[in-house]
Amino acid sequence: MGGTRLSYDIESWKVDRVWDKGDLYRKKEYERETLVRTEHILVEFGGIRAVDDVSIKVDRGEILGIIGPNGAGKTSLLNVISGFYKPKHGKVYYKGVDITRLPPHLRVKLGISRTFQHSELFMGMNVIENIMTGLHPWRKGNTLSYALWTPGVMKWEEWAREKAEHVIDLLDLHEYRYHIVGSLPPGVQKRVDLARALAQDPEVVFMDEPMAGLTREEKEDLVRAIIEVYETRGITFVLVEHDLEVVTDICDRIIVMDFGKVIAEGRPDEVVNHPLVVKAYLGG
Repeated sequence: MGGTRLSYDIESWKVDRVWDKGDLYRKKEYERETLVRTEHILVEFGGIRAVDDVSIKVDRGEILGIIGPNGAGKTSLLNVISGFYKPKHGKVYYKGVDITRLPPHLRVKLGISRTFQHSELFMGMNVIENIMTGLHPWRKGNTLSYALWTPGVMKWEEWAREKAEHVIDLLDLHEYRYHIVGSLPPGVQKRVDLARALAQDPEVVFMDEPMAGLTREEKEDLVRAIIEVYETRGITFVLVEHDLEVVTDICDRIIVMDFGKVIAEGRPDEVVNHPLVVKAYLGG
């Protein structure tokens, strides 16, 4: 959010949108279903409430934005939903089933995938190898079977490589297939991170600060990829962001957090003019 932009009128941004949906964008109709729901989540670090009594829901077929200034509690909430943090209080539900104590790799197998704010890619490995690491929860066998390269291991390797090639095709990463990830620009690394999540066949993908550190052109490429995947595969997306322009551009609904609490929720045109949101972003 640039410091010089003081108007929160959605219409005034239409000319300068991050990505113009144009004729390609068609909102699909989905059977109404809540995929992910949190109830009264509380996360504390040294007595400081990073997430303070937060209850949200993510519906199938939407692109949801969770925004707020740095330190608002967005990533902490995401870490609870994906299983990396255990809340001091509260519950997480997936399709109505309590998954609060379920470990991250089992949540992935249920259909919850995520990308990371700071790259968790293996910088010394190439793109296809990085994507295949996301399929580790489905890996079978033990250390000995991998050392002996048994038929079962070879079958898994063939399956994982095929899935990796599919998402490489989906996100147009062909030219980078065998490139070492650490040598790639940030925008391509973000697409590799997304590809790894998509290889897991998720129903919902949580993306943590996907636009952080990207140029405008890289943001356009990533937004285009998200919309195309949403349109072609019907995957629900949650963008945990602080870039107000991006989320108002592509999200159906926005939740705003500040100091660990939800301070506003609704359609983009409702949220951006909310007094508490303006205060959170501009101060005063």
